[in-house]
Amino acid sequence: IDKDVLAKRIERSFKSFSTEVKRRGDEEYLFVLEDTQTGTIAGCCAIIATVGFSQPAYAYKIGTIVQLCSALGIKKNHQVLHLVNDYQGSSELASLLLSPDYRRHGHGTMLARSRLLFIAAFPKRFSETMMAELRGVSDESGYSPFWKGLGRHFFSMDFTEIDYLNAVGKRFFVSDLMPKYPIYVSLLPKAAQEVVGKVHEDTRPALAMLESENFALSGYIDIFDGGPAVEAKRDKIKTVKKSQTGEVAAILPALEAPTHLISNVTLDFRVCRGPLRALPDETLEITADVANALQVKKGDSLRFVPFGKKS
Repeated sequence: IDKDVLAKRIERSFKSFSTEVKRRGDEEYLFVLEDTQTGTIAGCCAIIATVGFSQPAYAYKIGTIVQLCSALGIKKNHQVLHLVNDYQGSSELASLLLSPDYRRHGHGTMLARSRLLFIAAFPKRFSETMMAELRGVSDESGYSPFWKGLGRHFFSMDFTEIDYLNAVGKRFFVSDLMPKYPIYVSLLPKAAQEVVGKVHEDTRPALAMLESENFALSGYIDIFDGGPAVEAKRDKIKTVKKSQTGEVAAILPALEAPTHLISNVTLDFRVCRGPLRALPDETLEITADVANALQVKKGDSLRFVPFGKKS
């Protein structure tokens, strides 16, 4: 972990949360998942308000070229990769990381969906188009078949080094070194062809969660590891669309009620899971634990959405 890079991202996040946004810019909102019983930081995720704000954000667009020779009766469909920056100006769900110790009991889903409640609460801070890039296939040693078959021919770096530069936003070299012309997938090694648009095994739950939120594969892939991108219209995202708001009417020691994902509605943003009962007059009952986690009191507003297998 590069502590200087991390410190800059945290500083940028603090600035983003504290800024009154009239026009989207270079904001990045960083969220952390805390185990409140132990104080352990269990994971993190982020939202980038404007993709490619300071430098172009490149991807490969998967397309098809049809080549036909009538005289020989030959017709060939070739899958090709075009270097594009079509997501420039979109907003991105990014940096979803979860400790292996917490990859159970819905912690990952909670972490990933927490930022969707933030988007629902502050939609004008984000683009109408939301996207996410998913990690492509690589092994524990950092070997990437897609990188070996394509990217390494244009860079004098290992995949782990290029992946780090990409992760910290240092992509200035892409336009200088990447090929400008369509790349025929059939000319790549078999191992590289087989992972085009495929996700890393550890990323499958994240893809399933995003698909359940109405994200769909977009036909774009990462230029380094070949992982797929997904996209959705902001207001069509399930959690954004189905979330509701209400005012806290009662804070109880215990409550028999369905589990919800619940947030406050301020820029000192907090989210937790817990029981919540919505009353007919649009007021809410919550527990003292939920109130403490969100640092809210009676009369404050909350945003909430059901949390569970059928939500």
